[in-house]
Amino acid sequence: MSEIEIKLTQLSHGGGCGCKIAPALLQQILGVAAEKMSFPNLLVGTETSDDAAVYRLNDQQAVIATTDFFMPIVDDPFDFGRIAATNALSDVYAMGGTPIMALAIVGMPINKLPVEAIRAILQGGESVCRAAGIPLAGGHSIDAPEPIYGLVALGIVHPDRLKKNSDAMAGDVLILGKGLGVGIMAAALKKGALSEEGYTQLIANTTQLNTVGTALSGITAVHALTDVTGFGLLGHLLEMCRGAGLTGEVQFDQVPILPAALPLAQQGYGPGAIERNMESYGKDIHFAANLASWQQRLLADAQTSGGLLVSVAPEAVDEVLACFRQAGFEQAAVIGSMKNGVACVRVA
Repeated sequence: MSEIEIKLTQLSHGGGCGCKIAPALLQQILGVAAEKMSFPNLLVGTETSDDAAVYRLNDQQAVIATTDFFMPIVDDPFDFGRIAATNALSDVYAMGGTPIMALAIVGMPINKLPVEAIRAILQGGESVCRAAGIPLAGGHSIDAPEPIYGLVALGIVHPDRLKKNSDAMAGDVLILGKGLGVGIMAAALKKGALSEEGYTQLIANTTQLNTVGTALSGITAVHALTDVTGFGLLGHLLEMCRGAGLTGEVQFDQVPILPAALPLAQQGYGPGAIERNMESYGKDIHFAANLASWQQRLLADAQTSGGLLVSVAPEAVDEVLACFRQAGFEQAAVIGSMKNGVACVRVA
């Protein structure tokens, strides 16, 4: 951690992607989409709740545009900046793209935070952009009641290599790139119950760029791609199922879990976003009778800068897992499959 002693998490009512508006409420706010003008070059819009918008520039290039920002998930300013930036760039990788530039979104309570802390947050974001090989080329800042930081991220992808969240096919295998439990660990941190080793795991997980998404875009057998963030594994898989009109089946004992998160989950730690997510899923999630409450909650845990969720044809599973391993994602694992049926998720 940095030497700046400031409890960022005490300055905000929520943290990380747990700040997201719950899926059901978000749908009420957005309402029924009005009839839109025709934009034939808009390859991805709002229709399937995908990770980013995509606009075709020509036969060889499409631009990816996304934005993501939130309140602190950790107290250390530099780490907060790193996590927020990594999370924002993940949406570009989740479309199979390559980031090319970012802009900063900054809202800070300037009467509560010292300049050094604000500078450290921005420096954390800059360090991630450097690691991604892109410029942080500008941005916008305001005086806000709670600290907020994130990025507008721009990327590029060949239109034929674009990976949507809605193109899964029956028979596909589901692979998750990172372990679950970030929201649970962050909740424990806020209560002083997260160990030093747990904090190390939390930071390592949330600051690992999902660069593997760029490599996955070149695999034709990868049919659908998304990243797991504020709606939890169940919520983002459900979006994938709704987009494709398929049933997702998950085997709980195959789902990777961050080691320090497991005992905390069993003890009942977790953000309020878990309950909001569970209520939003409604009748579209079906749990096996033998699954404990903590297991169900863990699958709904709001992830910040979570792993990529891949729907891939069976014959390419080994190739996809090899891509994850080569990129340093040691916990990447097969967690289930996509089947014909109604759009829902079943967990055994």
